[in-house]
Amino acid sequence: MLNRSLKITPAALGVAVLGLSVSTLASAQPLADSISQAIDGGDVALNLRYRHEYVDQDGKPKDANASTLRSRITLKSGVVGGFMGLVEVDNVSYVGGDNFNNTENGKTNYPVVADPDYTEVNQAFISYAFDDKNKATLGRQRINHSGQRFLGGVGWRQNEQTFDAATFTLSPLDGLTVDYSYIWDVNRIFGPEGSDADFEGDSHALIATYKIADGHTISGFSYLLDLDEAPALSSSTYGLEYKGGFNVSDGVSLGVNLSYAEQSDYKDSGLDYDAGYYFAELAVKTKPVTVALGYEVLESDNGVGFKTPLATLHKFQGFADKFLVTPPGGIEDTYLKVATKIAGVKLIAFYHDFEAETGGMDYGSEFDFIAAYKFGKNYSVLFKYAAYEADDYSNDTDKAWLMVTAAF
Repeated sequence: MLNRSLKITPAALGVAVLGLSVSTLASAQPLADSISQAIDGGDVALNLRYRHEYVDQDGKPKDANASTLRSRITLKSGVVGGFMGLVEVDNVSYVGGDNFNNTENGKTNYPVVADPDYTEVNQAFISYAFDDKNKATLGRQRINHSGQRFLGGVGWRQNEQTFDAATFTLSPLDGLTVDYSYIWDVNRIFGPEGSDADFEGDSHALIATYKIADGHTISGFSYLLDLDEAPALSSSTYGLEYKGGFNVSDGVSLGVNLSYAEQSDYKDSGLDYDAGYYFAELAVKTKPVTVALGYEVLESDNGVGFKTPLATLHKFQGFADKFLVTPPGGIEDTYLKVATKIAGVKLIAFYHDFEAETGGMDYGSEFDFIAAYKFGKNYSVLFKYAAYEADDYSNDTDKAWLMVTAAF
């Protein structure tokens, strides 16, 4: 049974995508040819992802052990007269018991592992390509902007975040790409049902990226979030981002990523604040190892921290997920990243130091580690570890994951 149905008519269009594509073009070519083209040019994909997540958190009498399997089937039609459709269905099942707080089962003696069991339509959309650079997409879809700091799919969790939206990807000038989405429903990671499953509203997301030169881009972005279920998270954000790479010498390059944004309350927020966002990362890349130093600041104003409720938050400020909500005093995250590959195994380590942006609190520090290996073209395995050491914020927390993925 599909618990999260496509409530919105535009998203529901994707469920019957082949019929819609064909019927649109029926007057231009025989119906049988359209059906054949849609089916013959289509694709069926299966993705299986098993994960065990362990959490030991001070203040919780029991440790969490979550053993989950996500099964995903994706049906994509061929292109018929510029139209293409996709339907994707996910199921998450527990392998063994649910000895963790999945945010719905009431097991508050355990730490949270936000992977509820469910079956749902993850994506269902129809798209139309005006040409090879301009496209429109209508329905439930995945939207990832830039590094996903402000808008992303939270692909790490077993229940991905998708959006019921109308999206336009346009290239009006050489080197310029514009992505705009009108979003009326956010299908969140907390499951198809429950009070925190969706953010309905009238939200706008825009990012325009211009290629200055080879290896150098500058982007302007705007996010106007009107969230009915969480009005305090409604906000307007405007910002700029630069990404560039420089060759220093043979085998050595320097990567630069800079970002700045300003945010204020929006629509029915009820808050009154103006807070800034700053990000800088310098990465020295050589053949055996990459070393990056980063500094990220989410400011606070009137006791309200800069908010990114639609981001892929697990990617930022430590894998222990202690700062999914920005503290009232804001946050400064200074981190060091080291990455290499040994015998085909990708190895990445992070060290984070967290402080309040205002008020002088020393939040704590965190060590993160990843080891990932892909074997064959269909299989991969990943081990991940996070250790957060609290000072003035939250609790000491250790997390470990083992994940195996098969994709066909």
